[in-house]
Amino acid sequence: MRGGTVQINWHDLQPVLSLDFHPASRRLATAGADHDVKIWVISSDGSESKLPTATFQSGLVPNGAAHSSAVNVIRFSPSGEYLGSGADGGGIILWKLHSTEDGEAWKIHKTLLFHHKDVLDLQWSHDSAFLVSASVDNTCIIWDAIKGTVQQKLEGHLHYVQGVAWDPLGQYIASLSSDRTCKIYANKPQGKSKNAEKMNFVCQHTPVKVEYPSHDESKPTVKSHLFHDETLPSFFRRLAWSPDGSFLVLPAGLSKHSSEVINTAYIMSRRDLSRPAIQLPGASKAIVAVRFCPVLFTPRGSNSDGFFKLPYRVVFAVATLNSLYVYDTESVPPILIHAGLHYAAITDIAWSSDAKYLAVSSRDGYCTIIEFENEELGQPHILPGSKEVAEGNMACEKTPVSVDSMEVDVGASNHKMEASPVALRVTVPPMSAENVTLRTGELAEGNVTCENKKPVAADSMEVDASDNKVKMVTGPVAVEVTVSTKNNASSYPVKLSVQPRSPSAQVPINSLPALDTTRNVWTHRFVYEHTIMKQHASTKRHLTH
Repeated sequence: MRGGTVQINWHDLQPVLSLDFHPASRRLATAGADHDVKIWVISSDGSESKLPTATFQSGLVPNGAAHSSAVNVIRFSPSGEYLGSGADGGGIILWKLHSTEDGEAWKIHKTLLFHHKDVLDLQWSHDSAFLVSASVDNTCIIWDAIKGTVQQKLEGHLHYVQGVAWDPLGQYIASLSSDRTCKIYANKPQGKSKNAEKMNFVCQHTPVKVEYPSHDESKPTVKSHLFHDETLPSFFRRLAWSPDGSFLVLPAGLSKHSSEVINTAYIMSRRDLSRPAIQLPGASKAIVAVRFCPVLFTPRGSNSDGFFKLPYRVVFAVATLNSLYVYDTESVPPILIHAGLHYAAITDIAWSSDAKYLAVSSRDGYCTIIEFENEELGQPHILPGSKEVAEGNMACEKTPVSVDSMEVDVGASNHKMEASPVALRVTVPPMSAENVTLRTGELAEGNVTCENKKPVAADSMEVDASDNKVKMVTGPVAVEVTVSTKNNASSYPVKLSVQPRSPSAQVPINSLPALDTTRNVWTHRFVYEHTIMKQHASTKRHLTH
């Protein structure tokens, strides 16, 4: 694995607000505060001493002829035929790919004008026929991408809607707002339109708060909001569904178990979308974006008794305001951490279709590209009817996979986890049990304030936190973290090794002091990051135009 900040003139030194990879190639689309959308070709020469390169291919908004304000989000349709872009002011443009004598060109297909304030997020339906948008006007709108018309308007949020995600199986739409709520809309068709059921999404769940059991039995339970309020220093809360639709990951989470606020992300089971099933370990900064790798990988076998009972591994990236974490469903701690990537807040993340590249955009005007070697993340899991891609890590699927085999079991008797290194060149192997905060039991057993607590009728995921005999067997491990210093135009990651303190042989999950252990983990991870950022705060970038 190699990567770092590609220091070229991405958007005239203006903030890069969003990016996305084409689903069938290594073309990367970026959107910026310069009102433009650009297409780049990402490549590498195979040399370990050089970063991946981004070659400019075309600009979609020549001379400001389309968007007249900052472009906040861009997303390719799953078919690769369309590209949607949403901007300040409420305008959405759908671009269509056309073949020309010179190769190809993206031309305006439809202009969607119904939002009366800034559009912050977009998501396509799996068949590329519809898309849903999130806006500062407190609403989400479902659009017919072919006709360019409004299909349905989703209301109910009391503040900006900063993230939206469409279930790949087509049954749900999830939205996340700065009003501190997540809304889950379920499709309940009404009547028929031209021999097809008419789409009708109805709000089914609105998780708001969670009750944690008090450490003092004489005191009442502690009730806390699940998400940050409008003071979160980001315009985006980009949530995401797993490729198989079996679970949903929500950013911008916070856990206020005492006077200390812990930043986190929540994982919600498809079976019960009324409350979180798992809480990821806390971060030093707020989490603003989640993106799943489109490739499914075969299990490594290092943790056969893990939380997710899947015939494959799912990999996903989580971005805070200043760092990037990569998780998989076979381990609780992240398998990769990139810290100190940019001088300003991270805005978006994207995976290439073959899992070869992971890209990050930032308000400092630059993008970071991480390149993985073939099969570095693992062996691709080949599904029936899928296509193998000649290059990269992946077999790219074009159809959603079944979620019937998905389970999460955190309460099995005598459950154990073996901490073993992950075969990545720059990785964070699973950490000691003492340094991992598993708040799963508390969330599962606590009461989440929700408008509708009926479980969803889909047997895809199970949570059992009733048994307190869960144990973890671990040993001390050396944690290797990548910290980007950006000293020059070809800045290369610096490896730092952190040795956590040794845990006891067996530590029951429910006995872990959550706040203390979380503080220890993230102090180890980020104390050097802040030091490096201070040392290089005045470093000038060498730009390549």
